[in-house]
Amino acid sequence: MSEASVVIIGSGLAGYNVARELRKLDAQVPITVISRDHAGFYSKPMLSNALAGKKTAATLVMKAAEKMAAEINAQVLAHSTVRQIDTATQTVTLANGDVVHYRDLVLATGADPIRLPLEGDAASTVLSVNDLDDFALFAEALDTAAGGQPARKVAILGAGLIGCEFANDLLARDIEPTVIDLADRVLNRLLPPTASARLQARLEAAGARFRFGTGLQRVDRAADGMGLALTLSDGSTLAADLVLSAIGLRPRAALAAEAGIQVNRGIVVDRKLASSAPHVFALGDCAEVEGLNLPYVLPLMTQARALAATLTGTPTAVTYPAMPVVVKTPALPTVICPPPAGAPGNWLVNETEDGLEARFTDASDPERLLGFVLQGKAVSQRQALASQAPGLLS
Repeated sequence: MSEASVVIIGSGLAGYNVARELRKLDAQVPITVISRDHAGFYSKPMLSNALAGKKTAATLVMKAAEKMAAEINAQVLAHSTVRQIDTATQTVTLANGDVVHYRDLVLATGADPIRLPLEGDAASTVLSVNDLDDFALFAEALDTAAGGQPARKVAILGAGLIGCEFANDLLARDIEPTVIDLADRVLNRLLPPTASARLQARLEAAGARFRFGTGLQRVDRAADGMGLALTLSDGSTLAADLVLSAIGLRPRAALAAEAGIQVNRGIVVDRKLASSAPHVFALGDCAEVEGLNLPYVLPLMTQARALAATLTGTPTAVTYPAMPVVVKTPALPTVICPPPAGAPGNWLVNETEDGLEARFTDASDPERLLGFVLQGKAVSQRQALASQAPGLLS
């Protein structure tokens, strides 16, 4: 490859979107996308509601790697693992020994699921769904987990966004989910208590169960060989056919750290998404922009547009407007626009039979909106309230 190429490590939404935006601005610059998997294009957020839509791993792929390569006029290296980044020589070495030179390097490496140190002879069977291959394994396990029969009961670790979304999605398959969390309520970091209670009640009415104030300690095979026996930290037990962990993600930053690039929670970048190493940038789930690591689609899209401009000669700082998050829980449609972390303020909740509107207002100026939560029919106010809420980076 030419040393004038832009090399992108990662073929998820972050990697492919920055490639698309770059190609819009420059039709000639060589682009190489390096992917450790099949490199097909799919939307990761769709993984947590794919069951209700009767989607499979194959049908979730919107475009195969070959079509993506043609669309963005780029070289796409599928099933290629990066072994080393050398920022001095501006090269990337692959596991097979191939060396790729770069003019600019974009790290779009994503994030890894956080793994709990569990005990028990079936601890290794706990699954996480973080990419398409994970989803394929999960779907297969659902079909065979109960002694070769379809799973009827699934334990989910984590009552956050992903845990609640998967719980709702499993209900579409007539599978009973039990959500386990050390916290005392669902989405406790994002929702005021009234909104948490409302979402939990709707999910319970649909068939979900919750166990709060406890965590999972052991996963053993059941004595009769059918399913799993779970031991919780409060001493209680639970039977399940499968365990899905959804306790959070950790930015995938080891490759950058090994190359001497500054890493904190994620790969540390400035407003132009530049890392501590010259000609190396990062975006998406792996990036920490001025202390913010936002594993959502809207920040990623904003980053991709800004970085493409920077890479084509127009240095552009990323800006974050208010970016509401849509929680994929059909049992109770929910939209969250979190207030800035640590902002002093109060939740003002207006609850009706068919909806809930919660506004987080400035403690010193009750007229100033800092964040909001909408549920039920109130989600129709998303755009109106988003226009009033402050951006995270302006």
